[in-house]
This record gives sequence, C-alpha cells and structure tokens, in this order.
Amino acid sequence: MKGFVLGGVSSGVGKTVAALSIVQALEVAGHEVQPAKAGPDFIDPSHHEAIAGRPSRTLDLWLCGADGLRRNYRRGEGDICVVEGVMGLYDGDGSSTAMVAEALDLPVVLVVDAKAGMESVAATALGFREYADTIGRDIEVAGVVAQRAHGGRHEQGIRDALPDDMEFFGRIPPNDDLEIPDRHLGLEMGAEAALPKAALREAAESLAADRLAAVAGEPPAPETPMEAAESVDATIAVASDAAFCFRYPATIERFRERAELVTFSPVAGDPVPDCDGVYLPGGYPELHADALESAGTLDELGERAGDGLPVLGECGGLMAMSQSLTTAEGDRSEMAGILPADVTMHDRYQALDHVELEATEGTLTAAAGETIRGHEFHYSSADVDGDARFAFETVRGDGIDGDHDGLTEYESLGTYVHVHAESGAFDRFLERCGR
Repeated sequence: MKGFVLGGVSSGVGKTVAALSIVQALEVAGHEVQPAKAGPDFIDPSHHEAIAGRPSRTLDLWLCGADGLRRNYRRGEGDICVVEGVMGLYDGDGSSTAMVAEALDLPVVLVVDAKAGMESVAATALGFREYADTIGRDIEVAGVVAQRAHGGRHEQGIRDALPDDMEFFGRIPPNDDLEIPDRHLGLEMGAEAALPKAALREAAESLAADRLAAVAGEPPAPETPMEAAESVDATIAVASDAAFCFRYPATIERFRERAELVTFSPVAGDPVPDCDGVYLPGGYPELHADALESAGTLDELGERAGDGLPVLGECGGLMAMSQSLTTAEGDRSEMAGILPADVTMHDRYQALDHVELEATEGTLTAAAGETIRGHEFHYSSADVDGDARFAFETVRGDGIDGDHDGLTEYESLGTYVHVHAESGAFDRFLERCGR
C-alpha cells in the first residue's frame, strides 16, 4: 500500500481538516483510503474513522520501533494511506512526524496556513525542506496544501511563488463548518463532532487528488514479518463506551487474534461478562462519573477483582479502578475501589510525554526487570495511600508520583501510561489471563 505523510508547520495549522479533506478527495477519485496517525493519539483517529469508514493506524516510533511501525502500516487496508502528522513536522524527540516519514520512506505533503500570506507560504515550505538536510533527516518535502486559502489571486500567488520542483496540491478554503470543537484533552471525538461531509466534499474539490496519489511512495518491508500469534485459552472483556474509548486498533486486533473478545459498557450498567481478564482503556470517565457511580458495574468489577480477576486499566481505566474520582468542579464520585488511590481532575494537564517504565516486580504487562514504552497525557492526579504498591519505576515520564507508575492490587494493575500492542505488554496480559 502506497502512502504519504501530511506534516504541519505547527500544531493548530489544520492538519486534521486537511487529512479528512484529502481522504474525501481521494475517495471521490476512486481510491480506497487507509487513514493513519503519526503519534500516540486517539482523538484525531476517531475523526479519520468517521470519514474513511475504517480504523486509523497508529504509527509511533517510540511506541512501536521501526519494524513495528512498518508491520502496523502493512496491516492497513486500501490502496493509499494518508498519515496525519503530530504537532509540527520536526517537533518531538521520541517520534516526530519527520522521524515517522523517514522510517517509512514516505514523502511529506506540508500543510501551511495561508490565511495571511502568498510568497511567504513558499518561503515557509522551502525552509522546511532545507531544514531536513540541516539536521540530517532523509525526507522529501514534495509539496504543499494551503490551509485557509482563497481561490483566484490568492491561490495563484502561492502557485507562482513555489519552485518548479515543489508541487501545489491544492487548498482548503476558509469555512466555519470545518472547525472541530475541542475540550481539555484536545478535539472532541469523531462520534461526537464529525465534520459535515458536504463541507469536506467542497474542500476536496480544491485538492489535486491525482497528483497526491501520484506522489505516494511504498514503505520498505519490516525486517521481521508479521507471524500468526499463538492463541491462548482466555476471554477478555473490554470496556467500550463514551467513558472508555481510547484504544489502539492494534490492541483490539491482538486480543481477537489470540483470545476471545467481548465488550461491555460500564456507563450503561452492563454486568461484567464471564471472562478471564478485563481491559479498561482510557477515555473520559470524568465526564460520566455520576453514571459510573450509579450504574453498579464498577462495584461488581471491584468485587470480581477482589476475588482475583485480572483487571488492566490505562489512564481513564486507572481512574475508574480508584477509590474515588473528583472533578475539577469538586464533585466526588465513588469508583471501583480496586486500587488504593483517590483521583482528582485539574484545569491544566498534569503530564504529557513519551514514557519508559521498568518493572520492579512481575506484573500483568511485564516481567521483573523488563521495560515497556508508552505515552501519557492526563489532566488528573492520583493521591495514593501510604501502603500502595507500584509495579514500575519511571525511566522517562511522570507516571503516578513522578518516580513510579503501575498501581497494583490483587491480580490487577492500573497505569497512567498507554501502551501499543507492539510493546508486547498485551501479549503478557493475555498469557497471564490464559493460565
């Protein structure tokens, strides 16, 4: 599957809107598009899926490694992949958009805000192309998409300013309908605030789908190819609703490949399924704290965990496994009571980084001494009891208390870190549940 990377000159330049418009343009031109996200994001991919109709692949060097990145790319479907970047093209030391493009050997289409410029758009694009050589990155900035650009003289001025060897792939016209609402973790999810397809189709008409398809490249094959994973005799229950919606497609795929998977909704009050282990992904439990407290599912989950059922929670899952959750407005709700911690939401984020953890003892996702890589981004903090036990020391990142992550109790584990299936953490979880 061929593809290209959509890099921005900065955060907030409109990469998501450009990606969705390009998906529409390519589909109108007869292509089957596989969306992807360079970076550990859950929100932008939800918008990709809402428009493209298939899950967006997560492509992050820190989470997956170069070989895992290529394996994950090749699991996609369709004939062309549009990889939306993270932040600005060169931003980020763990896995920048430029690093992902280099690892996949894919060309970069640069998104430039043209609202108040013409020749300056070309100067910006040239600067981004030349900077790759300055820092020794082997990437090709093939051309630009002009965001918030009018037609006529404005568009022609940008075209004329670009050198002959840099493509003008079109523009995204200014349109108030092409604005995605945001909240404390970023944009609202695609299921809540999907952009109107009519507006995206209108934007797509200003894009050169044929030239975008022609510039796409083919990534190298992974050194270690995908192999069929050995199945385990286990059923995994995955919480899946508006409170628990941050999960990578590769994680769900790994569960389905190696075990039986069932889903349930704690917000709706579904009973905990008959299973050998429970996975609580991240999400927005703070927005549904009243429902979670009154529904009864978390109470049952706490009882089952006390009886030895393995429960793995990531970020929002950790919050739901705690004793209580207090919103930034001061409203307190009782949670599952599995972990000895009380969680409080804040107005500002408390951690944002790529993370590396070292296991100090054997736990659900790692053996003693092993390290796993992941990502943290949360607005909550956890006040832990004095006798709390941690499974990990933080090599990089903040974790729960600055030095540790992974609260453990009974056979359960709650972390602030999100990990990818390529880390091996979910394989260890499955094997533990299949004993």
